[in-house]
Amino acid sequence: MNIFKKFTNFLREVKIELSKVSWSTRQELMGSTFVVIVVTFIMALFIGLFDLSFTRILSLVFR
Repeated sequence: MNIFKKFTNFLREVKIELSKVSWSTRQELMGSTFVVIVVTFIMALFIGLFDLSFTRILSLVFR
């Protein structure tokens, strides 16, 4: 089997597998994106406040 036939066979199999995928709707995708952005913002806020607290505590300890 030459390389061209292998490549063609690979692309055919990829097409078959992609037809089996359950793709999200636009509304589901937008909802998931919103959740990811909100959770990322909350985690950034939490880590930022945690870092600020430790920075101030450690600056008082090492004075």
